Amino acid sequence: MRRGDVTARRLQKDFRAVYRNAYVAKRVPVTALTRARAAWLWADGDCVMTGLSAAAIHGAKWIDAGLPAELNRADRHGPSGILCRSSTLESDECCVVDGIRLTTPERTAFDVGRRIGGDQGIVHLDALANATRLDGADVLTLADRHPGARGVRILRSAIGQVDGGAESPRETALRLLLVRAGLPRPETQIEFRDRYGRVRIRVDMGWREWKVAVEYDGVQHWADRRQRSWDIDRIAMLESRKWTVVRVGSELMNRPDVIVTRVLEKLRRAGCPI
Repeated sequence: MRRGDVTARRLQKDFRAVYRNAYVAKRVPVTALTRARAAWLWADGDCVMTGLSAAAIHGAKWIDAGLPAELNRADRHGPSGILCRSSTLESDECCVVDGIRLTTPERTAFDVGRRIGGDQGIVHLDALANATRLDGADVLTLADRHPGARGVRILRSAIGQVDGGAESPRETALRLLLVRAGLPRPETQIEFRDRYGRVRIRVDMGWREWKVAVEYDGVQHWADRRQRSWDIDRIAMLESRKWTVVRVGSELMNRPDVIVTRVLEKLRRAGCPI
């Protein structure tokens, strides 16, 4: 407004405030990343973005846009929609992305993993690992550095279950279901290449040794005609390589015993000693 780029009337008509003095066009949806950037502007850069806000800036998906932005600064007072913390951060636990100062992927995982328990925490850690190729060993090194931090035991339990190959919360839930049922931990995003070395197919998870794959089919696999046609071709290609595929949809996720039984039968038939 000071530069004259926008008038007060247009600001009121075409934009909405995310936080004080931080606006976004009304036609643009507010995402977790939008909130993080708006909180950075609200603080005038006098902070370090942390937690899920840092995860969003690092590129992690599946973060609820309605959650408050998280930042770290000396003054813990903030408006509704911004959660201010005053944790001690070492210099090597911070970095800069797109001009925004935030915690590194490892420190972000350390904070998220100990503050968000259960499978939801693992979903967020999977997303962060998928976006940054996070190494769980580096996160545990940070845990050793801060042994008295609240929630460290929760973090240690979660980090061993993280897999950056998950490309949706449902894939995370499916993988955890199989592992907790006693099945061998599957490899995620298995690639199949053609004779020229180009990746032709990928499957969500599976076991190369026994040539069993498990695929989670989201709504696009059924609603999109081209996707459905490609899925048929993919299954045919996998079967030509002697692979067996277990397909799981959203409704089947409500019957976990059926999923485990089907996968277990395929693995046993392929020679898996379970």
